[in-house]
Amino acid sequence: MTYHPKSDFMAVMMERGFLADCTDYQGLDEALLTPGQPGYIGFDATAPSLHVGSLIQIMMLRWLQKTGHRPITLMGGGTTKIGDPSFRAEERPLLTPEQIEANIAGIRQVFSAYLDYGDAPNGALMLNNAEWLDDLKYIDFLRDIGRHFSVNRMLSFESVKSRLDREQSLSFLEFNYMILQAYDFLELHRRYGCILQMGGSDQWGNIVNGIDLTRRVVHHEVFGLTSPLLTTSDGRKMGKSQSGAVWLNAEMLSPYEFWQFWRNTTDDDVGRFLKLYTELPVEECDRLGALQGSEINEAKIVLANEVTTLLHGAEAAAAAEATAREVFEKGGIGEDLPTLHLTAQEVGDGISVVQLFVRSGLVKSGKEAKRLIAEHGARIDDRPVTDPGLMLDAAALASPVKLSAGKKRHALVRLDG
Repeated sequence: MTYHPKSDFMAVMMERGFLADCTDYQGLDEALLTPGQPGYIGFDATAPSLHVGSLIQIMMLRWLQKTGHRPITLMGGGTTKIGDPSFRAEERPLLTPEQIEANIAGIRQVFSAYLDYGDAPNGALMLNNAEWLDDLKYIDFLRDIGRHFSVNRMLSFESVKSRLDREQSLSFLEFNYMILQAYDFLELHRRYGCILQMGGSDQWGNIVNGIDLTRRVVHHEVFGLTSPLLTTSDGRKMGKSQSGAVWLNAEMLSPYEFWQFWRNTTDDDVGRFLKLYTELPVEECDRLGALQGSEINEAKIVLANEVTTLLHGAEAAAAAEATAREVFEKGGIGEDLPTLHLTAQEVGDGISVVQLFVRSGLVKSGKEAKRLIAEHGARIDDRPVTDPGLMLDAAALASPVKLSAGKKRHALVRLDG
């Protein structure tokens, strides 16, 4: 793509690697020359926190605001009741309205770190599609909106086709999801003048539906822009680590563990991730990404500090770096490590080392803990654990104990009281 953008937002998207596709490069670019243009991304409330996989979308909204436009974070209070079937092998479990509300409350916390919800012309808006979806009258909706959708075309979208090709069930409930998402775009355009929907490239079909619907119903031109679906250079899906999802809420993943995830970035990904997840100048991202040998580790620390500062603040990033240096360079016990607190009652006559590794979150199961020990990857206070039957009593836990799974993952065990 050799398009040369005129608007600041499109220039940032293209220069920093955010752009996978756009429905009309020139049309959107010219529309964004007028300040204060609203653009949105929808987030379904399927969990109490978003994870790192959503961070690229959050950064796109942040850049939209930084370049003078109005970001809309649309909470899927209505669409979560159905669940997006895009590229899923099976139907999502249905959540109760109470679960959805609790999840939305958790997700809201993250956005305020990245966006300003003030009264300025480019002040962000936090909306919930339940506001218009919950009160729809079914027959009216089918007549006014459903008639604009061709089932033949809906079946041709890759997200639906892949499910049917594998002969996996697609419920009528899920099949409606793309119509409701399209309707969101129409409603946001009617209510707020929203001209842009963004999302991951797996949302392309849903976004195009919304553009078509808006054109048919109100005869207005709106636009869609997608980001690449990110995988790490070793092929893993962005947002997953060895120990599970990398959550954005501090109560689900500590700032230290979040920092450590970025510090462990593969060498080949450093430059790309600096462009996507920090606001450092592109030239500096390229310089840091090109470093070799031990110098690339300092670039990874810059990446970890910058990303952690945006989400959790500069103090949390500095504490995480100090803990990492204490643990890795001096072999000490850092104060910011994830900590398992035990009572004397829980320890009783002794607690097994296998149980400690599981309960600290360093492994998922006893079986995995035993394998870690057998492969010489488990350590207590930097000394190898060789016996899976080892028990630790209250005396052994009188001072904090450091558990290590391999060289990079650590946790503390403290006996309270």
